[in-house]
Amino acid sequence: MRHSRPIAALAAALALVAGHAARGDAVTDWNIRAGEIILASGIGTPPANRVMAVVQTAVYEAVNRITAKYPENPLRLAAAPGASIEAAVAAAGCAVLRNMVPAQSTLIDRHCAAALDAIADGPARDAGVAIGAEAAEAVLAMRSGDQAMRLVPYRPATSPGTYVPTTMPVVPQWPQRLPWLMESASQFRPGPPPALESAAWARDYNEVKALGAQQGSTRTDEQTAIAQFWAGTLPTVYHGIVRSVADQPGRDPTRNARLFAAVTQAMDDALIAVFEAKYHYNFWRPVTAIRNGDADGNDATAPDGLWLPLIDTPMHPEYPCAHCILAAAVGTVLAADVGDGPMPTLTTRSDVTGSTRSWATTEQLIREVSLARIYDGVHYRSSTEAGTAMGRMIGALAARKFLAPR
Repeated sequence: MRHSRPIAALAAALALVAGHAARGDAVTDWNIRAGEIILASGIGTPPANRVMAVVQTAVYEAVNRITAKYPENPLRLAAAPGASIEAAVAAAGCAVLRNMVPAQSTLIDRHCAAALDAIADGPARDAGVAIGAEAAEAVLAMRSGDQAMRLVPYRPATSPGTYVPTTMPVVPQWPQRLPWLMESASQFRPGPPPALESAAWARDYNEVKALGAQQGSTRTDEQTAIAQFWAGTLPTVYHGIVRSVADQPGRDPTRNARLFAAVTQAMDDALIAVFEAKYHYNFWRPVTAIRNGDADGNDATAPDGLWLPLIDTPMHPEYPCAHCILAAAVGTVLAADVGDGPMPTLTTRSDVTGSTRSWATTEQLIREVSLARIYDGVHYRSSTEAGTAMGRMIGALAARKFLAPR
């Protein structure tokens, strides 16, 4: 995972805002606004998912407090029937975003003012604003023990006097964070990657070497398009998929708020889990392995000293695949939300290319993301399989917490 190109990402977000269907409710509308604010902030993928989880949890707590549709009320906020849902959603989103991305206060205030100006003055609006602010304050307090900003020393592996690249890897502190759903960051840590002398390693190595190369790849044009689409990793690419479910006829704001809370908590926990495993195993990326294929002790892995991946290699260890864990977590929650009903066509737009892709099922989505990271040249098949398995388990935790029948 890497930071998406800021200009392209912001342009894509603005296009999504402009093209959002009028049927969107306050919850889905504010999901788009929050995504735009986060894209404009330029924060990386793990912090962006953390912010979105707090935003969507506060929104859900505020909306469910008004409608009392679902019995769970972990923050023990008093019921408030008759308050404006629209005002509560706006106030909750604005309060969290002001706290977590204060550099974007001008953009946040503009969105907040536009939302509240569209609501008639009166007790309902005032009550909604108060409820949203209280929900935001309660969720922020609940997450105050999160160690997201804690600095964890990272020591690159080297021998005295030997040069190594000096760019530090991203979020080595993420394993110390407080999960939303898991008992610990290591709860779903997979077994180790394939041993370098194994046939599985040779398979993984030669597959990504052929499919993921920047030059001379065996990819088809369609595979290259898939790879480029999933080069973006910010949460907006997944939230567009969630909205394709949330925007279906017959849904209501509380159900949508609950869905976004479940998805974003699962995504945030997925990144806590995957970075715990990444820094535990510290496995090499294809660009490193393929240029050193003669040093792994496997006769089936011929080196290529000039090999480069299709996209820039993310600045963190390879195993397991982070995009894969996110896709599987999101897909598992969506499948649980829809249940036995028909799955709508899942659609979203890339925050890198601006192009749109669609899938008939969550399984098609999950598989495409896994293949994309091989086509990108940044992950091995075993890593995509491990990440996908982890994501399914974390998504199932979110589904049991939020979506299980009561």
